[in-house]
Amino acid sequence: MQGVAGIEAFGKPGIEPRWTHSNKEGVGTAYCASSHLWFTIWNGIVTEAYYPTIDRPQLRDLQYLVTDGSTFFQEEKRNLKTSVERISQHALGYRCTNADPAGRYIITKEVIGDPHLPCLLQRTRITGKSKSFLSSLKIFALCAPHLEGGGAGNNAYITVASGQRILMAQKGSKWLALGATVPFSRLSCGYVGSSDGWTDLQNFTMDWEFERASDGNVALTGELACSGDEEFTLGLAFGNSEHRAISNLLQSLGIPFDEHLAKYTSQWNETVPHLKPLDGNSFDQGNLYHSSYSLLLAHEDKSYPGAIIASLAIPWGEAKGDNDQGGYHLVWTRDMINSATALLAAGDRATPLRALIYLAVSQQPDGGFAQNFWVNGNAYWSGVQLDEVAFPVLLAWRLRAEKCLSDFDPAYMVRKAAAYLIRNGPVTPQERWEEASGYSPSTLASNIAALICASVFVKEAGDKESAAFIAEYADYLESHIEDWTLTTTGTLLEGESSYYMRILPEQIGQQDPAENKEERILHIANHAPGEECDFPARNVVDGGFLELVRYGIRNPKDPNILATIRVIDAVLKTDTSQGPTWHRYNHDGYGQGPNGAPFTQHGIGRVWPLLSGERGHYELAAGNSPAKYIRTIEGLASKTGLLPEQSWDQADRPQIFEWLGKPTGSAMPLMWAHAEYIKLLRSAADGKVYDAIPEVAERYQGKPNGQPRFEIWKPTRQVRFMRVGDLLRVHADVPFTLRWSNDGWKTVNDSKSTHNALQFDYVDLKGASGRAGVISFTFLWTEGNRWEGQNYEITVR
Repeated sequence: MQGVAGIEAFGKPGIEPRWTHSNKEGVGTAYCASSHLWFTIWNGIVTEAYYPTIDRPQLRDLQYLVTDGSTFFQEEKRNLKTSVERISQHALGYRCTNADPAGRYIITKEVIGDPHLPCLLQRTRITGKSKSFLSSLKIFALCAPHLEGGGAGNNAYITVASGQRILMAQKGSKWLALGATVPFSRLSCGYVGSSDGWTDLQNFTMDWEFERASDGNVALTGELACSGDEEFTLGLAFGNSEHRAISNLLQSLGIPFDEHLAKYTSQWNETVPHLKPLDGNSFDQGNLYHSSYSLLLAHEDKSYPGAIIASLAIPWGEAKGDNDQGGYHLVWTRDMINSATALLAAGDRATPLRALIYLAVSQQPDGGFAQNFWVNGNAYWSGVQLDEVAFPVLLAWRLRAEKCLSDFDPAYMVRKAAAYLIRNGPVTPQERWEEASGYSPSTLASNIAALICASVFVKEAGDKESAAFIAEYADYLESHIEDWTLTTTGTLLEGESSYYMRILPEQIGQQDPAENKEERILHIANHAPGEECDFPARNVVDGGFLELVRYGIRNPKDPNILATIRVIDAVLKTDTSQGPTWHRYNHDGYGQGPNGAPFTQHGIGRVWPLLSGERGHYELAAGNSPAKYIRTIEGLASKTGLLPEQSWDQADRPQIFEWLGKPTGSAMPLMWAHAEYIKLLRSAADGKVYDAIPEVAERYQGKPNGQPRFEIWKPTRQVRFMRVGDLLRVHADVPFTLRWSNDGWKTVNDSKSTHNALQFDYVDLKGASGRAGVISFTFLWTEGNRWEGQNYEITVR
């Protein structure tokens, strides 16, 4: 290798960097653990590429610039008519056809990753009506590095290796190398917006040949020495040193593209033999099914097996810069468990087990899980969502039920997660939409289901006492669902005053919870200054209550379920040409702006395709056909088989590039949506909901189990009222003696706490609530023989 010393570009440091659009047309990677590269495609060009792990973007975009040197200049992403298609049913490779609107030429690209090395390969052919016109064209590769996850601080330069001039970028411990099977006739490094190739070519001529641009938002430009319709392959390689990046580039370019393509396709075809034949339940000949399956596999990291991220996208990335480090290329256990469960439903037994083992390693010492985290397990956001603690237990149960645990025992993880849910519930700091704390039907559903599953594991391990303790806490949650989340004074739909709310707001650690669902106000995030953002909680709904049916906690024909369906259909439903769709909740501010502007801090929530899948699961549980909802989701997918997080929910507005039922600028593909679709296909094939848990349905929809109705008091939730006849259980984390009375201290009772293997101390006051009145109590803490110093009271009514 030989460095090239020379002129530094002007305009340092360049404009403020931005990412790019997130409604992708393609996502790809080699299905091989040795190829640590992922790429995305938007509007016919390569956008973010990730290396060496799936959560580390290193590129903004890579495209061609075209000029005839005298009369016109065009760039692929803005000026050409683009079309993208998959190269096969299973392989995540793409053919991009980008055509001059005037019909003078067409750029056809086939985009794959090297089957073994971190190198993007783009076979390119330029065709046109006139050979003389084609010979006049000058083709330039324009690359915008965003190494180490950001556009600032990049260094661009030119080097020589094996007699070839190569465009390089470096930042920190990452290098990028750009070259082709034809040489570059001219090269330049510049600062974006000042001295980059796009700016230079506005006069149809490449005037600048800068050899270096350091410490800024840089761009690499190379004129390709190709003639007419000559075919060539462009390569973009990464490495942890200059030598490795260049070696990866030249090694990849040294093998014919057809050999790479054959191997790349073969790798993906190897995933097919165990795939369940669910195509017959689709209405697109299995197109979205096969795409969804491959996409879910592609979203697993290769350095951290089992780590499945939410999406290879940065929502509304064109409006976000280096300060937005996360995007959706992070692990959320909710999204990840849905992905792993969908793969299991499709017939993959290995990936879901890797996912479970990964989560067992990622579990925090207290049994919880971070809101989201990098693939190395480091937390990104600091929130807590109780459903994300419950979901790993559900995956463990599912793998056990299908005899897929192999030699891995998840009992420790399950026990720790169950203890966390009991210790920290029932109020969740955030529900599944990550914005509000309180009592959420969807969170309660996941917690109840997980606790019943956990009790099965614990009982099988021989600890019947702890198993009963866990199941009784689930019973406590189940018996309070309507107390906490069913309004009786709602006014959203005439004639329907009783329905499930989205959430009853309650603060975490509120020792004396009011739990007044009819008067509480819910603050909704993501509203513009001056907009109303506080609403009666009883008049905000979402579809989360359907999870009560999914797991078997409530009958699909329960009157409260049916009433709430009527309400959400009146308030949240939007009919599109593709079929019925739903918003997350009313007054949602997370979505495209009213005039199509990207979401930054506020907007309008649009419809989510995955919610059509949730409705399809409900309809199947209710004895109806889910076919309409399968068709809807397929209609909402892109031609390349990608599902968005959100779709446009209003009439077509071509002037702002928004069409009813088509993707907005939010994340696409969203793995949660693809997972819901696969699970719906499997459920349709089975004739029953795949996520349903028989033990849950038997306990809560079968014959009465004879268990008492519990009320639970603990230091973090000091309940003030309970029903006559309920069994009061008092929790603490250390041993104690409870001194109590139910007759105004005329008689005094001392009850010593029971300590169980879950590290809880508790007392059951049997018979204390046999009549209306007040139960008074205090604590004598065993350690130090110390009195609490105050009394507590619960009114029995």
